[in-house]
Amino acid sequence: MGCFAPCRYRKKKMRLYNLSPNDYCPCIVLKFKSCVVMFDCSLDLLSSLGFLPWTSTPKRKNPKAKFNPFVLRDSNGKIVTETELKECCGSVFVDSSPEFCLPEVDLLDLSTVDIILVSNSASMLAIPYITEYCGFQGTIYATDPTHQIGRLLMKEIVKYCQLPSGKNQASKWKSRSLEKCLPASLSEAWNKDLMCWRQCYNENELSSALSKVHVVGYAEKISIFGSLTVTAYSSGYTLGSCNWSVESNYEKFVYMSSSSDLTTHPQPMDISHLRNSDALIFTGLGRPFMNNPGGMLNEFCNCLAATLKSGGNALIPCLPSGLVYDLLECLLTYMEQSGLNSIPIYFISPVAKDCLAFSQVFSEWLHPNKQNKVYIPEPPFAHDELINMGRLKVFSSIHEGLSSSFRKPCVVLTGHPSLRFGDVVHFVDMWKNSPNNSIIFVEPDFPYIEALAPFQPVQMKVFHFEIDTRLNFTSASLTINDLDPKYAIVPASYAKPPASHPHRKDLCLQLKKQPLILEKKSVLKLNVKRNYEKVSLSPDLASTLLPAEVKPGTMLAALSGELQVKNNEHSLKVVSKPIPGSKKRKFQEASALHRPLIWGKLHVDSILENLIKEGYTNAKVEDTTTGHMILLHDTIIQIDEDSTHIVCEGNESLRRKLRDILLKSLSGL
Repeated sequence: MGCFAPCRYRKKKMRLYNLSPNDYCPCIVLKFKSCVVMFDCSLDLLSSLGFLPWTSTPKRKNPKAKFNPFVLRDSNGKIVTETELKECCGSVFVDSSPEFCLPEVDLLDLSTVDIILVSNSASMLAIPYITEYCGFQGTIYATDPTHQIGRLLMKEIVKYCQLPSGKNQASKWKSRSLEKCLPASLSEAWNKDLMCWRQCYNENELSSALSKVHVVGYAEKISIFGSLTVTAYSSGYTLGSCNWSVESNYEKFVYMSSSSDLTTHPQPMDISHLRNSDALIFTGLGRPFMNNPGGMLNEFCNCLAATLKSGGNALIPCLPSGLVYDLLECLLTYMEQSGLNSIPIYFISPVAKDCLAFSQVFSEWLHPNKQNKVYIPEPPFAHDELINMGRLKVFSSIHEGLSSSFRKPCVVLTGHPSLRFGDVVHFVDMWKNSPNNSIIFVEPDFPYIEALAPFQPVQMKVFHFEIDTRLNFTSASLTINDLDPKYAIVPASYAKPPASHPHRKDLCLQLKKQPLILEKKSVLKLNVKRNYEKVSLSPDLASTLLPAEVKPGTMLAALSGELQVKNNEHSLKVVSKPIPGSKKRKFQEASALHRPLIWGKLHVDSILENLIKEGYTNAKVEDTTTGHMILLHDTIIQIDEDSTHIVCEGNESLRRKLRDILLKSLSGL
């Protein structure tokens, strides 16, 4: 190996692009000199709330029959469509398969993105749009659980939102000329980038996108083009979720998204490697009005038990992974303590079996408390045992054998939490007219009032216990202050209280340093002062150096070499020269001979002593404005502050002798 040396480098600016649909669906691009890195690729599913509940299965009861058609007219009163919009209880919805809001694709040419770093399974739902339609040719990095569970979440959405043959997608209502003609509930969509809404991708596009995913482990260092090193560290939020550290030789950037400091099923949050960064990008904060998750969980169990004891059914709209693991475990324990062992629990999703299996398979990604169970041996979760006992029943859909074993009262966990697609649509429509039944919302990212709007009137009990384990404003402020980055970069909504509560300082980040604000659809310039670049010396060049000690512990050597840059790595090699007589441009290494480094300070008294020892007894010293002058017959030695000259009228042997005397007089040699 060669030795290393720093070399002077220029200052530069980096650019940060905010492509996020909203502050809770991160998608951020950081443009380095050598590559372009995208952090997360989230899909805003809230746009689906503007659509009717979607029932793609023809066997299922059609809940749209009660809706009245809404006639859409243009500014001249001409009818545009009578079939695409439907009205229910004063709200207007689009009668079509749901569409989702994509990240901003016009702010940056996404074909220039080299890598995508995914922090958790919920932050990769928009990847097929980027890889299949935006020319992305790079690599996606994610942990194994994030990759596998993210694949299942996307597969579930594809299954739920597939368009039946012969059914057309509603499109006339989206004309830009009709912006002011739409009802209020839909005209607000124009403020949410309506033209960025797209219907769901298909299975082929999903498979193609996932083929670009490269699996990484925690603390595994991945080299990107030789200029950057990216590393994933546990964020403590979900199975396999992580925060990312991006480092060059002299710079460090940290990306934090959806982290948790609570003790749940994933590995604990690891922040020890995120300190001393040049910039920290913070997103994925918990919803601002969330209460204690533990208290919410207790309230959830109490209300569910009360519903079951009164003979009613409990419906829990949820995702098939993440929160549902802890929810099932707490729910089963509570029902056992409450004497409700005979009540069946149904978990329904096209990917339910796979999600439960992965929670058992990825034991090394779990919290140590659950990892220890594997070595007993004992399953980290109680899913398998409860399924064998018949207490937990898992189905891929309501048409896959559910009717033969279904009995009431019961608990049903199914998706989707938006109530716009999935088997939850069937259960809401079937149970909403009975006040004995309950629907309990636990997922934090979907407003329950808007979710229930197309099902009104609803007589079933509605409970809202959003269980959000992500960092809140207080814990996030403490974490960022502890990490102490040079710059903290946060979305605008994190830096000030909400407009409805302007005096609530606890509803914004309280940081020691003023953060940089990342506005929506904005480009932020980062002033990164890069002073040095690491350069390696080739062994051949290093062997020619003749270092001299200039002070204890410090040695210097004269150096001349040829700088080569390859794969963003800098190296100094022996200088090459053209081969004489070669028709083509061929080079060979030139011989390198480095003289010893001449270093030190000349003292006139020491020079005189050495001259006397060599027989020059008649030397005279005269002071000059810049130094000293030593006179020896016809020879002059001129000593200035930064140079020394020997004038001996062509007597080379005398000059060499006097040079050696001067070198002996140098302090430090």
